[in-house]
Amino acid sequence: MSLKNNKIITIDGPSASGKGSLAKALAKELNFILLDSGLLYRAYSFCFDHSQNHSLAADLFSNLNIKSIDHEMHVFKNEKDITSILRNEDVAKSASELSSLKETRENLISFQRDLASDHGLVADGRDMGTVVFPDAGTKIFLVADVEVRAKRRFLELQNAGQEVNMRDLIDDIRLRDEADKDREISPLMPADDSIELNSSNLTPQEVLKIVLKIYKEKTKEV
Repeated sequence: MSLKNNKIITIDGPSASGKGSLAKALAKELNFILLDSGLLYRAYSFCFDHSQNHSLAADLFSNLNIKSIDHEMHVFKNEKDITSILRNEDVAKSASELSSLKETRENLISFQRDLASDHGLVADGRDMGTVVFPDAGTKIFLVADVEVRAKRRFLELQNAGQEVNMRDLIDDIRLRDEADKDREISPLMPADDSIELNSSNLTPQEVLKIVLKIYKEKTKEV
């Protein structure tokens, strides 16, 4: 049995289950670094769309400046913050397709692992607990009903000034779930030692409280 790293918390789960909000809140509460893998895949997709080649995309990605600001990950290209551009739904769809490819995941896995440090890390994604950080001391698999997730995404995009349709969002989330679960490389699934939490009827504050309790109990075990 491998030793667990209690300085790493992984938050995995389907799209719009509340992983991002939870990861940010945890990173702030514990003063840990945040790894927003979804944003990294969007950044890689952004680079790929400009090159249509994995080798060139990896080079472009390596020239991006990715840093944490107030416990949130930001991406800079030529000193310009492009984070809001990467949050666009078109980029999200492209990133979802690219993330299923072996080349994409291989080009990003080392970068993600290099973010781990003694300072502590909260990693948010689809395969953080199964593939990227299998030695994480605390693993959460966050789920929520499709309609709840669609409503959350609707409000998020609406607040960002984007026009969206609820029915389209529900369909998109269902399709993305199927694609994430059925892909050959790093399919969406809970790690054997993860704790599943349904956030459908919980506020973000309630989810944070539950996960903080789990983390404190896990760190006491060692």
